[in-house]
Amino acid sequence: MRSAARLYAVQALYQMEAMEQSLDKVRAEFEDHRFGMVIDGIEFSEGNVDHFRQILTEAVSRQAAIDKATDRALVAKWPIGRIDPVLRALFRAAGAELMAFDTPPKVVITEYIEVARAFFPEGKEAGFVNAVLDHMAREAKPGAFA
Repeated sequence: MRSAARLYAVQALYQMEAMEQSLDKVRAEFEDHRFGMVIDGIEFSEGNVDHFRQILTEAVSRQAAIDKATDRALVAKWPIGRIDPVLRALFRAAGAELMAFDTPPKVVITEYIEVARAFFPEGKEAGFVNAVLDHMAREAKPGAFA
């Protein structure tokens, strides 16, 4: 259920940026309509609503700090503004967990690599996400890698 919450959080953060919608509006839409929806006979996971809310809240309130941490993890020629918007949302969600949650960094990295694979099943994005999140995690929680 937490894995689904992470996927939904990335989608919600993307939607907030792409559609210029507020946190409250997007959160309500996801909780009311997307969690557990059924499309063409395919039922989507419910997800952990509390975890979803916490990720969104922390990602929004810490966005400046998360974006700076992401920039430091990226190659100098590729600031966060030039990154694919789905990946930008993913880095914000993962950054929120790294900075504000007690989730072990290796779990955060593994979970968000899987989210990247869900969005980019044929691409190299999962490796890119791994590298960026590893850098961010080592900066946010250096003691976890000792």
